[in-house]
Amino acid sequence: MTMTGLTSVEHINRPDGGYIAYRKSHGKRNDLPGVVFIHGLRSDMDGGKAERLNEFCAERGQAYVRFDCRGHGKSSNKFEDTILSDWASDAQLVIERLTEGPQIIVGSSMGGWLMLLTALALPNRVSGLVGIAAAPDFTRGFYDGLSADDKALLNRDGRIYRPSQYDPEPYVFTKALLDDGNRRTVLDKKMTFKGRLRLLHGMLDEAVPWELSLKILAQIETNEARVQLIKDGDHRLSRESDLRQICQAVADLSEPNPDL
Repeated sequence: MTMTGLTSVEHINRPDGGYIAYRKSHGKRNDLPGVVFIHGLRSDMDGGKAERLNEFCAERGQAYVRFDCRGHGKSSNKFEDTILSDWASDAQLVIERLTEGPQIIVGSSMGGWLMLLTALALPNRVSGLVGIAAAPDFTRGFYDGLSADDKALLNRDGRIYRPSQYDPEPYVFTKALLDDGNRRTVLDKKMTFKGRLRLLHGMLDEAVPWELSLKILAQIETNEARVQLIKDGDHRLSRESDLRQICQAVADLSEPNPDL
């Protein structure tokens, strides 16, 4: 461990070039599934939720992995040169290379889309999903919300910029990202997931409407699922009370389902 309490940063070299930065804590309890955290758009593996889960898993002796998708944090590539399929591939590679046995995936915002794609791609490795303001298919909503002038600008320049309340720098959305995302949508068809699902969403979320979690619930066929709406919660869900609920969801999914 470093002086800040963080596990050291290591890297996976991708066979197609680039690398994925990650931090891994080895668990001591083989009876608990591992936990993998997937960050949100323009975020990284060192945010408050990822850090709290690191502490929580360490206290329980539960294996924990977090990583930066390419174009984010300490991983390779520039954000504007990556697309959703790159990030989905990163998540799958992390699970295949760095974990053993069943895993609980915790996905924050965009990470909630990636966790669904990962569960569909690796159904035998994922036992539980915890979505935090999960934002699947956000590229379609973003594109549909553009004006005719903005769509023309996007087609002309291949990118468009939007201010963010979470980052001093504007977000750049490339046409490649939007086109790829619109090919990877999940809510336009039924999904089957053999594990259990928890969706936490703040009802004051101005970035991702809480109704989206209800839509995910309606579209996914799973053994057991719950949506937890937090009336005074915002998009980040990073208050102490929010973090406790996130950790409790992981704890719940770590135990055998008494109904099965």
